[in-house]
Amino acid sequence: MPMFRLSDRDAFAFDHIAPTSDRGRTLVCFNALSGDRGMWLSTIGDALQANGHGFLAWNYRGQPETEFSFNATSDSMIVDDAMALLEQENPVRPIHVGLSIGGLFAIRAQERAGAGRADAIVLLNTLRRAGPRLDWINRAVVRMAETGGLDLMRDLYSPLLMNEGWQGDNAANFLAPKTYEPLPANDGTLLLLKAGVGTGWNVNYEALDVPVLSITGLQDRVFRDPGDVDALSARIPNLTRVDLPGAGHMIPVEQPKELADALLAFVEKLG
Repeated sequence: MPMFRLSDRDAFAFDHIAPTSDRGRTLVCFNALSGDRGMWLSTIGDALQANGHGFLAWNYRGQPETEFSFNATSDSMIVDDAMALLEQENPVRPIHVGLSIGGLFAIRAQERAGAGRADAIVLLNTLRRAGPRLDWINRAVVRMAETGGLDLMRDLYSPLLMNEGWQGDNAANFLAPKTYEPLPANDGTLLLLKAGVGTGWNVNYEALDVPVLSITGLQDRVFRDPGDVDALSARIPNLTRVDLPGAGHMIPVEQPKELADALLAFVEKLG
């Protein structure tokens, strides 16, 4: 497992598989704050490689298989790390793919010059409007983690974030008798969740000058607001929209095959 080292105390795991086809592209995968690169590596990664494409996936500092020395992080630090990795790895014909807030990080990287530029962008359940509702949700997630750790957060939010099929398959693993324990103040996941509170969601969507694919899981009952998705979509000049009725918020986990098919169709359309 390769590690990208930023300093003697800061590093993160990553996987970079280059395309094997002359027309192959590299999908650069930006995680959600509470995710990790593992969600991209099996069904989705296998489908990409089977069609001659590659991928670059990594864990943000604070996620599993990382080392970090900071006491607080921010969205700009996450994008800085991504830029450093992109400059070193220089992926072939990149397409940025971001899940949830990862889509915002993908856009922020695209706004920068040089290695951050991609030929296209894919947003997975990213489109959301800055406002008191979003701010409340982000602060509530941090409060849950500080009060009862990730177990409390998953017990309360999973039926709202995940699709019904996933709920039926996994419900027995939740709401078990237990004493919830708060995350320590220096826990990496907690620090990343706190970074989400301070993230700015005002994006100049009109300035996106590459093709954009926006995929929405219609069973996402936390972040999806249909009116907001429609309004923000209308601001993106070259947009393809795909709605997945059977998916919630965590599309790579819930419907990896359907996601892989949508990604491959978009890549084929790009030529």
